[in-house]
Amino acid sequence: MPPDTPAPGPAARISIAEAAAPQIYRLLRDRIVAVDLVPGERLSEAEVARSLDVSRQPVREAFIKLSEDGLIEIRPQRGTFVRPISRKVVMDARFVREAIEADTVRLVATDPDPALIASLRRQMQEQEAFAGPDPFRFKEMDERFHLTFAEAIDKPYAWRVVGDVKLQLDRVRNLSLLSFPRARVIQQHRDIVDAVAAADPEGADRAMRRHLREILIDLPRIAEAHPDYFVA
Repeated sequence: MPPDTPAPGPAARISIAEAAAPQIYRLLRDRIVAVDLVPGERLSEAEVARSLDVSRQPVREAFIKLSEDGLIEIRPQRGTFVRPISRKVVMDARFVREAIEADTVRLVATDPDPALIASLRRQMQEQEAFAGPDPFRFKEMDERFHLTFAEAIDKPYAWRVVGDVKLQLDRVRNLSLLSFPRARVIQQHRDIVDAVAAADPEGADRAMRRHLREILIDLPRIAEAHPDYFVA
């Protein structure tokens, strides 16, 4: 049997100002998405409760939510395990994300706000100037870039939907961060911003779809490199 989950680590803390279950859910979700907890790894309810100095009830609640998200599998009498990454689920999530974000950027480009364009240009400069070795920092910049468009049309719910569906996409992406094609992503971001600045909804739509279809290229390569982490 695989070993139990290691303790969440010295940085993991549960605040008394918030219910424990949502905090535990976020801690474990983030570790799964970051592939710190790898597919197939066994999760121990008792070990997580001990490491965070909480009762088992909020851990059980967090496990149920993670199971609903498709991130873990609870097997009665056998244990709880991190789910493998489903290639079909990743493709479905990409489809939903592309539909939402392409429509979003099309709306933004219909009547572009000069202040928004200036903000996006500053983000582009930050991305181009960032030469650090931390791929997760660049990923945060990318997240902020996409969030900016949803905020521009005041559609926070749309971004929450994207956030929910892209959990599996992010697992794949985090597996590829060491070979992340940063220069290509920056160029694609630039193409999107240029189309929006030119008030070209069709061009912005095409640029966003092209950008979000990168995973169609990356997924087979990543799955081949990590076959134990994926199911067809």
